[in-house]
Amino acid sequence: MSRRTAIVTGSTSGIGHEIARRLHADGFNVLVTGRDETRGERVSEELGEHVVFVAVDLTSPGGPAELATTAIDRFGRLDVVVNNAAIDHADDLLEAPTADVRRVFEVNTIATIAVLQESAKRMQHGGAIINITSRLASIGVPTMGIYSATKGAIKALTMSAAVELAPRNIRVNAVAPGMTRTPLYDAWLDDQADPEQTERDVVAAIPLGRLASCADVAAAVSFLASEEAAYITGVSIPVDGGYTAH
Repeated sequence: MSRRTAIVTGSTSGIGHEIARRLHADGFNVLVTGRDETRGERVSEELGEHVVFVAVDLTSPGGPAELATTAIDRFGRLDVVVNNAAIDHADDLLEAPTADVRRVFEVNTIATIAVLQESAKRMQHGGAIINITSRLASIGVPTMGIYSATKGAIKALTMSAAVELAPRNIRVNAVAPGMTRTPLYDAWLDDQADPEQTERDVVAAIPLGRLASCADVAAAVSFLASEEAAYITGVSIPVDGGYTAH
């Protein structure tokens, strides 16, 4: 069988970068996407052959379709899509400007739906779609309501799409990371009045007693993308050290 192909959106840094690296190591062709062309080219060069970087605005008309058709044009097939691209948002729920709310939903929810639609149409022999959500899709945290809503919508979409796309032999699952050590997390921590104490407090709330690594999240994605998960669809796997279990 020819080498399978995966698209990983938002894969020029953090969790997405590690997912792209893991799927490439698993034997996939990987289409890397992101907004920063310099970082994208760097990831492509790092991973080497069987990798293509495409700079596409997923919120623009035609952007998601271009992404899916490029994967087919370059690699001849499309088997796995990881919807990882997202932007963060934190604000007082009652004060969040409507324009900001629309922007977060456009990137985190609408673009994810569009990528799912355009990719599924082109999966000729079935495949797997893996949506990266968040622990915040299942819990409430002050100032994170809008972001949580965007991820909660994708969690609900995952279950519905799994049922609707099953006749096409397309599995749809989600991975819900907890607090993960990424550049975004490090930047947030640096902004705290007492970063060391803040991190101690964060870790103390996690039953396994540590933050997730990007590799932890990528390992869950790797499993859901594999043939070993052939009978798993419509689920959300928390990768949060037990945070949402207590």
